[in-house]
Amino acid sequence: MKYLYLFIFLLVDATFSFSQVTTEDYQRAEKFLQRNLEKSIFNRWVEPTWATKGNSFIYQVNTRNGKEFFIVDIDKKAKSIAFDHSKLATLLTENLKKEIKPFELPISNIVISGKGEISFSTDNTQWVFNSDLNTLKRKISEPSLTNKESLSPDGKWVAYIKAGNLYLKEKSTGIESQLTTDGIPENGYGCNLDWYATRNDSKGEKNDYTIEVYWSNDSKKLIAPRFDRRNTRRLQMYKVDVEGYQSEIVSYERELAGDSVVTLTDFFVFDVAQKRGVKIDIPSNPAFLGTSFYTFEHCPKAYHIKYYRGYKTRELFEIDLETGKTRSILVENYQKSFVDPETETFELMYSTNEFIWCSEQDGWSHIYLYDLSTGKIKNQITKGDFYVYGVNNLDAKNRKIWFPASGLEPNRDPYLKHFYSINLNGSNLQLLSPEDAMHDIKISPDKKFFIDNYSSYKDPNIALIRWMKDGRMVMEVEKADIDDLTKMGWKPAEPFTILADDGKTMLYGLIIKPTNFDPSKKYPVIDGTYSGPHTIRVPKNFSRSVLNMDLSLAELGFIVVNIDGRGSAYRSKQFHDISYSRLGYGLVDHVYAIKALGKRFSYIDTSRVGIYGHSAGGYDATRALLLFPKFYKVGVSSAGDHDHRMEKVWWPELYQGFPIDTQYHNQSNVTNASKLEGYLMIATGDQDNNVNPSATLKLAGELTKANKDFELIILPNNNHDTCYWNKYFLRKRWDFFVKYLQGVEPPKGYIIK
Repeated sequence: MKYLYLFIFLLVDATFSFSQVTTEDYQRAEKFLQRNLEKSIFNRWVEPTWATKGNSFIYQVNTRNGKEFFIVDIDKKAKSIAFDHSKLATLLTENLKKEIKPFELPISNIVISGKGEISFSTDNTQWVFNSDLNTLKRKISEPSLTNKESLSPDGKWVAYIKAGNLYLKEKSTGIESQLTTDGIPENGYGCNLDWYATRNDSKGEKNDYTIEVYWSNDSKKLIAPRFDRRNTRRLQMYKVDVEGYQSEIVSYERELAGDSVVTLTDFFVFDVAQKRGVKIDIPSNPAFLGTSFYTFEHCPKAYHIKYYRGYKTRELFEIDLETGKTRSILVENYQKSFVDPETETFELMYSTNEFIWCSEQDGWSHIYLYDLSTGKIKNQITKGDFYVYGVNNLDAKNRKIWFPASGLEPNRDPYLKHFYSINLNGSNLQLLSPEDAMHDIKISPDKKFFIDNYSSYKDPNIALIRWMKDGRMVMEVEKADIDDLTKMGWKPAEPFTILADDGKTMLYGLIIKPTNFDPSKKYPVIDGTYSGPHTIRVPKNFSRSVLNMDLSLAELGFIVVNIDGRGSAYRSKQFHDISYSRLGYGLVDHVYAIKALGKRFSYIDTSRVGIYGHSAGGYDATRALLLFPKFYKVGVSSAGDHDHRMEKVWWPELYQGFPIDTQYHNQSNVTNASKLEGYLMIATGDQDNNVNPSATLKLAGELTKANKDFELIILPNNNHDTCYWNKYFLRKRWDFFVKYLQGVEPPKGYIIK
């Protein structure tokens, strides 16, 4: 009998165990990193730069030769090489005094400037290349505007900021006028700070302000926000990657959720001719809620959409540009959740006294036609169980709009974005991009054509030109070449659908397998997560399905799963609102789905499940181990916003709620740190000014207090983005999953090149 037991044990062990993960496995995984896979895909995207005249554009694409430039003439249905790359390389070599290779041209900002002529930049120099004459000349032009200057639409005026005040310069005469006198940098007119702006306090640096102003289309009026940030919170970071042995303090402006003191804005409108301004009749509002204005041709008014703190209300204001007086046109409320800024759409038809607005008032994101005088709905333009992303083009004369939407086509993935047109009265809905794929649209300046880059998780990109009026194809421009990728053994991920535990909501996801997949084995599972409510994680186009971190992880002997649970974006408002005030709720659906997949597929081992994510996904990865300790055994969390009371103000107040309540405490990884049972690695860059390193360090402190074992990685001189791509951290993440989820030792000290 004991021999029978031994046989059964060996059989089970052989089914569940893997041989040692080798250096060769790591090398194969490295080949499947994004930066390497990019080299195996050619002709994959068309990003047009349109000519100022005619229906032609230029674009660059990586081909098997290297970086090549092409010109497309739509009227002639012709595509050709934009210029002789070898001739330009020779001329650049002579002028730059260094070797330039034909298919590695270091040029950018390329524009068709004339027949047989292009202009472009190399570093800070502008050039004009005439391919017919084979000449290259430095372009003599006016100095470009700095980030403290703004040019009027008619090109006659330059507004600029200095020492907190706003100035105006007439270009033809150089005459300067000071529009304000009472500003200071921290309470300045038009003085904005870039989101990622930092200053080195140890070196005495000051804020470097950039201009934010809004011109009327006729250049006669200028709107400027005045930012009062005199008492706004600043967060600090310690920079250690410096000369010498003393760290430096770097800081940046960032209000946190629930802060009572935030940067406030008032708005002013200035008459350019009179050089006088008046305050716009809108009460002071936190700057993070929005400071932008809409202006339109042949319209003497401006418009501002004001969001109220907590994001339960937004209000549309019309501004009289002569007096600064305002009129409230529309107020939209969602008292039980939030009004989603992602749906903001405002298109004006001033001559007919109408405007177009996007709203979720019927439970889906849809487009409505409103009366400008009364603020009342005239009619709902789109209607049904599908999601509209806004308006791409308005033809007011023919009363027609073009828009992207998902979920409208039956028997297709409801996240796939298609392109449509419809009349303003809701009639004649027309599908213009029929392929079962994700469509990205670029409309020509004359509104007659659009470029359609479309692909799916399994089908590489095809770029077409279509007619705006009916979607008919004009010509094919590019078709991605993935032969090298296929030769590497790549196979598409496998889609799945699972009914959620409510018995009615369909969930969508992908399964990524290793290229040496063996269906007779059982594989541990890694959940690649990002449940931030403003987006989705599951790839829908080809680039996102291939150029990610999931494929390399799978090559180490894992099944990687992507799931978009309830509470994520681009479905109904009911679907979206499930995560309101309980961020990370989508993990409930992740657990449910992975368990269901384990019953559906014998190769999935639900006794060995790990999870990884970055930023909001970093929060998820830690949250998963704390909330479901018996299910998730291993987690790797990078740049996680572990307590939303430590997070940038707008994000948690939008999705978690305002004012701060007990739900913030309940949803915090920091306050739940003592629940950790599995293996957790947490990482942060010390220069992360999106999610401050203190969030990770505070979690580490609570884990230490609770006597929990965990790994902490601090990446010097890494910010929010570079932390994620850091090669050392990539290798450590691989090692962590191999050791604790595979149960074997990783190759020691592998170096990702």
